[in-house]
Amino acid sequence: MNRSLEVLKDIYKPYRYTIKGNVTLLETTSGDFIIKPKTKDIPELYQYLLSRNFDNFPSIIDASRSDVYVYQRVVDTKMAIEQKCDDLIDLISSLHNKTSYYKEVSEDSYKAIYEDIHSNILYLRNYYSAMYDSFFKEIYMRPSSYLFMRNFSKLMNSLDFCERELDSWYELIQGEAKIRVAVVHNNLEFDHFIKGEKDFLISWDQYKIDTPIIDIVGLYRKEYLHINFEKGLERYMSLYPLLPHEEKLLFILLAMPFKIEEEKKELEQCREIRKKIDYVFKTEDLLRPYYATKEE
Repeated sequence: MNRSLEVLKDIYKPYRYTIKGNVTLLETTSGDFIIKPKTKDIPELYQYLLSRNFDNFPSIIDASRSDVYVYQRVVDTKMAIEQKCDDLIDLISSLHNKTSYYKEVSEDSYKAIYEDIHSNILYLRNYYSAMYDSFFKEIYMRPSSYLFMRNFSKLMNSLDFCERELDSWYELIQGEAKIRVAVVHNNLEFDHFIKGEKDFLISWDQYKIDTPIIDIVGLYRKEYLHINFEKGLERYMSLYPLLPHEEKLLFILLAMPFKIEEEKKELEQCREIRKKIDYVFKTEDLLRPYYATKEE
C-alpha cells in the first residue's frame, strides 16, 4: 500500500493527508478521497447491490490498482445518536429486505451452529467458574474481585438462559430444509453509517452472505454502552419480520455475555468488569418484554 499511496499522492496532490490504521484520507482542492487496502471484491458486491436496487454506499473512484481502492469521501451530518440509530436500522432493514433469499441447507449445518454456540457457553461457564475460585481464595479481596463476585450469579444465569434457549432453538429448527440469508454488512457501528446527501454504509470489507441477524447482534454488541436499543430492536423486527427460529437465535446471540479480559491495572480491571456486567443487565432489560409477552 505504501507504494500505491505515494503514487496516488502524486496524482491527487493533497494539501493534507491523514493515516488512521489501514485507512488514508487525502484532502485535495478537487475533493476528499479515502484509500483502503483491497480485501474483497467490493466492485462485484456493489454491482450486485445495484441489481437489488440498493445504492447506499460510497463511490469507488479507482479500482484498477492491485492493492488498494480509492473511494469518494462522504461527509457525515451531525445528529442525535438516537436519530442516527433509527436511520441506521431503517437502512440495514432495507439492505436485508432487498437481498434476502432462501438457500437449501443440511441438518449438519444446524448441528454445526448448535455445537459452536454450545461450546462457547461451556467455555465461558468454565472460564467464569475458574475466576470465581481464584478470587474466592483472596484473603483481602480487591475491588475488581468483589465486583465480579457480586455479579457472578448474573453471568451464570445468562449462560443458563442461552443454553436452554439453544436447546429450544435446535428443536424448533429441525426439519427446516432452507434458511433465509442476505447480504450482511458484518461490521456495523454508528461510525460506519454516514448521513450525507443520502444515507451511506461504509467499510464493507467484512461483508458476507449469512443470516441477517448477525448485523443486529454486531451493532448491539458494539454500541450497547451508547444507546438504549429497545426501540431499535423493535423497529428492526417490524421492518424485517423474523421467523420464530430466527428470533430465538437472535435473542440467544444477544444474551451471550462477553468474556471479561484481564487488565494489569486495578482501575482498568474494575472498568472492564463493570462494562461487561452492564452488558448483561442491559440485555436482560432488552429481551424481557419479549419473554414476558410469551409467558402471558
